[in-house]
Amino acid sequence: MNIPPIPQHDFTILLVDDRPENLLSLEEILLKQGRKFITAQSGNEALKHVLKHEHIGLIMLDVQMPEMDGFEVARILKSNPRTKDISIIFVTALSREEQYVLKGFAEGAVDYLQKPLDINVVRAKVNVFEQLYFNQYRLKTALAELDRINKQLEKFVYIVSHDLKSPLSSVIMMLELIKSDPYVRANEEVKENIDMVYQASDRLSEMIMALLEYSTTSLSQQTIEEVDVHELVQQLSALLFPPKHIQIQLLNQFPVVMTKKVKLEQVFQNLLSNAIKYNDKPQGLIQIGYTEKDILYEFFVKDNGPGIAEEDKNRIFKLFETTSNISQRDNSTGIGLNLLKIIVEEQGGKIWVESTQGEGSVFYFQWMK
Repeated sequence: MNIPPIPQHDFTILLVDDRPENLLSLEEILLKQGRKFITAQSGNEALKHVLKHEHIGLIMLDVQMPEMDGFEVARILKSNPRTKDISIIFVTALSREEQYVLKGFAEGAVDYLQKPLDINVVRAKVNVFEQLYFNQYRLKTALAELDRINKQLEKFVYIVSHDLKSPLSSVIMMLELIKSDPYVRANEEVKENIDMVYQASDRLSEMIMALLEYSTTSLSQQTIEEVDVHELVQQLSALLFPPKHIQIQLLNQFPVVMTKKVKLEQVFQNLLSNAIKYNDKPQGLIQIGYTEKDILYEFFVKDNGPGIAEEDKNRIFKLFETTSNISQRDNSTGIGLNLLKIIVEEQGGKIWVESTQGEGSVFYFQWMK
């Protein structure tokens, strides 16, 4: 996702001082293209301006004012959810004693300027807060965009899962009828094959139901449950029906974890499916293992397939990006690994690949305990 551009609105500074000459002097010091100034000569006037204007990025607040001093103004601003994040610099001729400085920070100031003002210091500090303001704005914009994309993905998952549910139910019903056919029951090999297809269809139905639940439940509400990872990987290895020339090995006794099962299952299923699908060796080998870290597990899926070119190692985790391998390009949408990256990073981990072209790949992903 590209970082949003810096917003086009000006950087607005609210100057608060009961002396008009001080306001004029401050504005002259800070005058710069792309800046806008609002002035107030009392605490009450300052509070009215803050509530009226949406994009105030910084308040230069005099401490010594009649009726309502700067400390009280800051206290009110910090108690309001709408204004609590606005940066405040106290401008004061009060003593430099520690008690006054500490009081200012306690009321919500982020910096202190002592009168008489040093012009270079004032300009330098305001430049820093201006940059900070726009960086925070870009971060908020990026988070809002990410939230929008997540909602679109959840809607997409719901639509696809819902549309798959009905035809799959029909397939399961037909398999039930076929299983009861006398010919099928009399032929052991046919019966075994039908049973395998039935189990896979039933398993797929469970996964679709889980995806429907996932897409209609917020991240905070998704069920955390006890998951036997060893059993999960064994089931997936069987239900993906690897060809006879491909062997799948579990190198460890995997742990039991408390997590969101549908997400962990999706990561393993995608990595195993790719390892099976793209293996180009007469005797394929897929090995699954993990190591335990302080606060996370580091799982890996290793194969002896075609490998990934160096220039493709980072690209494959981007949306709609595939490798330069022709056979993979013909069959891959470039969505799967990007979704896995989102899932793993949402969990607090990361996913990456180590690979030697022609010899195979190892996909690693971290999962928090």
